[in-house]
Amino acid sequence: MMAVPANPKVYHIAHLDRLPSILADGCLWSDAERYKRELDGTSIGIDKIKKRRLEELTLSSHPGLHVGDCVPFYFCPRSVMLYVIYKGNHPDLRYTGGQRQVVHLEVDFNRTVAWARTKGQKWAFTDANAGAYFFNDWADPERLDRLDWTAIHATDWHACKDGKQAEFLLERMLPWEFIERIGVIDGASKELVEANLVRAAHKPTVQIRKEWYY
Repeated sequence: MMAVPANPKVYHIAHLDRLPSILADGCLWSDAERYKRELDGTSIGIDKIKKRRLEELTLSSHPGLHVGDCVPFYFCPRSVMLYVIYKGNHPDLRYTGGQRQVVHLEVDFNRTVAWARTKGQKWAFTDANAGAYFFNDWADPERLDRLDWTAIHATDWHACKDGKQAEFLLERMLPWEFIERIGVIDGASKELVEANLVRAAHKPTVQIRKEWYY
């Protein structure tokens, strides 16, 4: 079993056309806030799972807090969800644009948790997909050893799919300044992201990371 990384990074995936509203608001919003604010941008998730996260699934570490009230992150790039997007054949996925327009927003776990604690903002992590009916969750960094880090970092994850989908969940929003790096699939996507960042006060590093894609 792989050890807990000393400095874990977490990744939010989004369609590139969501960047203008993210930059305008200066933050990543949870789905609950996005729907309330009627924000622009393509949704790359599965609608019925998003609905379940918003209305049914709550966190045992924060009773009453719905998964959809939180901004979701994976503990790795090249997630199972990105594979679903790449294949484009899931019967419940409306988005059919593939992975090329999807960007990875990289965030430091420890820095984010420290900030959330100063703000009284709830956070947790799960050992599996937080859109499923069965997962465990914790709000204690000492419990990171409960995650299957071998599965999280696996490239061939079909035998460890549940562990691969561990999530970090942050209540309501994350300021844009916490995005440390943006990973894209190719040069054309890099140019589009950099064009969006021209007037941004905070400009994360933008890198072509083909190994983060299928």
